[in-house]
Amino acid sequence: AKKWINIRRSYGNFYKVPRNQTKLTIMLENLGMNYHGRPHSGLDDSINIARIAIRMLQDGCELRVNEKMHAGQLMTVSSSAPLEGAPAPQMPRYRN
Repeated sequence: AKKWINIRRSYGNFYKVPRNQTKLTIMLENLGMNYHGRPHSGLDDSINIARIAIRMLQDGCELRVNEKMHAGQLMTVSSSAPLEGAPAPQMPRYRN
């Protein structure tokens, strides 16, 4: 992966909280959720991160790529940069 969404950065920017409030357990707690599973389990951490992302989307956040790797260097992507990738799927239109 050369581009990704850093959920901690997105969470901090969207909810206007400092970086020390973006630990996984703190994010869940602030959203009124409990941690599901075993701490530091890759699968369980991923599921909990997905729960946070879903909640952020429900709250109106537009999740966008905010970090990338370029020439071996970690770079922040501006939130005002144009969206990349394929357009959102459209519902098929039926002719009568």
